[in-house]
Amino acid sequence: MLLNLLLTLVVVVVAVLLLGIRVFFTKNGKFPETHVGKSKELGKKGISCIKTQDLQERKRSKLADIQ
Repeated sequence: MLLNLLLTLVVVVVAVLLLGIRVFFTKNGKFPETHVGKSKELGKKGISCIKTQDLQERKRSKLADIQ
């Protein structure tokens, strides 16, 4: 039981270190931005955050258009 717990702990620590290698070992390291609105490639395709799309649609439509 104790061996399983220690093995699990080692695996989790190694996984965290591997996931954060850029953050831990580079100067001013940050996790990469994964938000849709910050992605340049998605922006080139015209894909943006749903909140931004909703705001654009609300500005574009008028109350008179809603029946």
